[in-house]
Amino acid sequence: MNDAQSLQRAIEEPVRLVDYDSAWPACFEAERGRLLKRFSAELIDVQHIGSTAIPGMPAKPIIDVMAGVASMAMADDLFEPMLDHGYVTSVEFNASLTDRRWFMRHANGRRTHHLHVVVHDGELWHQRLAFRDALRADPIQATRYAALKRELASRHQADREAYTQAKGEFVRLVIAQ
Repeated sequence: MNDAQSLQRAIEEPVRLVDYDSAWPACFEAERGRLLKRFSAELIDVQHIGSTAIPGMPAKPIIDVMAGVASMAMADDLFEPMLDHGYVTSVEFNASLTDRRWFMRHANGRRTHHLHVVVHDGELWHQRLAFRDALRADPIQATRYAALKRELASRHQADREAYTQAKGEFVRLVIAQ
């Protein structure tokens, strides 16, 4: 499979959850190190977010990385360098985002990493960390979220956007607490 075929397969990849993998934190640390080595002056902090950052949580086996920068102008300045550093993205999708820039890494026809470049210490930065930390600290909420994810993955297997949007209300409630 060539790179173009791998990318197309990754884009079309269905929503598929797997059981928690204890290797995910090390996968994050490797990517964090790779990013900080290349972008040490631009990235203020790099955090592991999403379900792969919550021990025991089933997840799409994609490492979610959040990189904090000083401003959205800095995020925009990193657009081409991130593409040169092994990420791909959709210009059209990013044009619809006001609070972040989104990138993806893939290998062998599947997504391996999502990178969210956001303003460090901004609203989205705090929301993503608050959600992660709340589920890490509350096993009952984590269990509820895991059940919701399984049900939604079954219902929206072929529609990643619908799957993500359907989780939104739960995420908002956890953050509000």
